[in-house]
Amino acid sequence: MSTVVADATVPPMTMATAADEQQQQQLKKGIAEFYDESSGMWENIWGEHMHHGFYDTDAVVELSDHRAAQIRMIEQSLLFASVPDDPVKKPKTIVDVGCGIGGSSRYLAKKYGAECHGITLSPVQAERAQALAASQGLADKVSFQVADALKQPFPDGKFDLVWSMESGEHMPDKLKFVSELARVAAPGATIIIVTWCHRDLLPTEKSLRPEEEKILNKICSGFYLPAWCSTADYVKLLETLSLQDIKAEDWSGNVAPFWPAVIKTALSWKGITSLLRSGWKTIRGAMVMPSMIEGFKKDVIKFSIITCKKPE
Repeated sequence: MSTVVADATVPPMTMATAADEQQQQQLKKGIAEFYDESSGMWENIWGEHMHHGFYDTDAVVELSDHRAAQIRMIEQSLLFASVPDDPVKKPKTIVDVGCGIGGSSRYLAKKYGAECHGITLSPVQAERAQALAASQGLADKVSFQVADALKQPFPDGKFDLVWSMESGEHMPDKLKFVSELARVAAPGATIIIVTWCHRDLLPTEKSLRPEEEKILNKICSGFYLPAWCSTADYVKLLETLSLQDIKAEDWSGNVAPFWPAVIKTALSWKGITSLLRSGWKTIRGAMVMPSMIEGFKKDVIKFSIITCKKPE
């Protein structure tokens, strides 16, 4: 399937009008098929958490450290957003937007005793996530469905915690994305967005440099990504929605060991055989992984956390 990839630096405010509906449908189909194809291989090698790990800066790590680092990413995100553990104030209802095979959903449901709803574009992911929930005794706490993050199937103000762990990069309309996160958030709820961004532009710049855009466009073609935006762009969008306590931080240094480790596992015998079984879309994604490392090294890509609260 050919991929329609938006220009890597389209300003997020214009995405909704610039993105043709047919392109968005094609993109959604590509994302769903990519994860339908690749999720089993990921789980086989890395486990149930389909996101970066959080490491000490400049740490030397072993492969056995990575699953613990993925749990640490969840805990650091909750800590950064000041999500309370207090029995009265802790979240009781959670949405996991772009849930993968439900690793975060199950972890958060167990941690808080909360009801958690996960959404994904991939039917394979939703089915596997539900099976894992049942096997872990969480079928009454956690549920998963195929749904579009830009048109969430939930009423206004339903969730105490709105969680998006590395799904924002797939969203073709960033304003609509954050608007939906805010819509389903209950008054006083916390919103957590952990996502890939490009670097903030300097005051003298109108766009990234051509060589930087080239790196991002390679990644877009392999991972079914639309336009990238900066952390500053996300902050501006949240400000337009009158959200409170907006804060952001660059965690690029804390995820630095991740992509070299992914490439190392991909080049192992288990990784190669899993790749070949998975199919062409997964192989094409693997081929652009060196561009992720290049992007981080050249400070084009930023791994960012952005959090805020909905007014009471």
